[in-house]
Amino acid sequence: MPFPRRKAHVSAIEQSSIAVAPAPATPARRRVDRVRVLRWVAVAVWAAVVAYRTVTDGLAFNRELLLVYICTGLLAASIGQARRMVAVIRDWLPFALVLIAYDLSRGAATLIGRPTLWHWQADSDRAMFFGTMPTVWLQEHLKLPTPPWWEVVISAVYMSFFILPYVIAAVLWLKDRQEWKAFVRLFVGLNLIALVIYALVPAAPPWAAARCTSGDVAGGPSGPGCMFRSARGVPDGGILGSMQFTQDGAHDWVERIVGRGWGKLNLHSATALLDQGQASVNLVAAIPSLHAGMSAALAAFLWTRVQRRWRPLLVAYPLVMGFTLVYSAEHYVTDLLLGWALAAVVMIALHRWDAWRDRRAITDLV
Repeated sequence: MPFPRRKAHVSAIEQSSIAVAPAPATPARRRVDRVRVLRWVAVAVWAAVVAYRTVTDGLAFNRELLLVYICTGLLAASIGQARRMVAVIRDWLPFALVLIAYDLSRGAATLIGRPTLWHWQADSDRAMFFGTMPTVWLQEHLKLPTPPWWEVVISAVYMSFFILPYVIAAVLWLKDRQEWKAFVRLFVGLNLIALVIYALVPAAPPWAAARCTSGDVAGGPSGPGCMFRSARGVPDGGILGSMQFTQDGAHDWVERIVGRGWGKLNLHSATALLDQGQASVNLVAAIPSLHAGMSAALAAFLWTRVQRRWRPLLVAYPLVMGFTLVYSAEHYVTDLLLGWALAAVVMIALHRWDAWRDRRAITDLV
């Protein structure tokens, strides 16, 4: 009688070893792994370069440099994805074009032949505040010989105009393409309309009015020599008006002081960059205030897109920006109101445009 055949016995350990034995890597899989490694190396190199430049040259307060940082970082993170790399260049081109247009806008009013407003906005502020000039009043009561701690805050708020929109755009580009497109429409639309207004209605800011007298600006010049001197010793405080008193040790003339806070933190590179940027841009692009308009537009855009606990900051941001601009002699209150009004008009127009497109899409489906 034959004995029954015994089944081969395989231990549990041997079974698990067989189950998890890796499949041999295919050429396609090896290519994917190599691209992934290359991508992470590129991102690491990018981060190292940004960190090195930040340590040696300071923070990227320059909008063009910040845009280069963002685009190169996104390109590094998109290695191996050709369509996405093309999308980085295509999608961020509008931001680069806005910067180019802003830089080219200097002298546009002179080329067109429009006179610069010097008195209207100053008279408007005096009428609004019953004969008191807000910038003069604020510097009389608040300006100290050395910047207090809160000037660090307002310097940072002022510089956020050059940084925050691009950071928001980068986050939205990575997270939600539709939201990103909505933000680009708002950013580009607001900037382009403001640039057209600057060319057609050039207007001098308060710091310039403090340096020039009515005789200096007869005929509405856009770049009189008085703009490039100190306001010290200008008769009667120039067009802006003189300070009647000062805090102990503070200068008794209106100054352009938006960058003083950086000096308190020894961030002299930021101060130098701010001075360089202010000297190279359109100096009579004051109406409307794009700082005020953009800060209000950012707050309104983010209002329904962030958690409720962040909303007090969204309310405070345009208000602190407004205080900063008036106190530091960058803008009149009139400029702020017109900037906020422009932001509201652009946002309402875009909302109605989106609603019209949605209705048209529904009609086409039916």
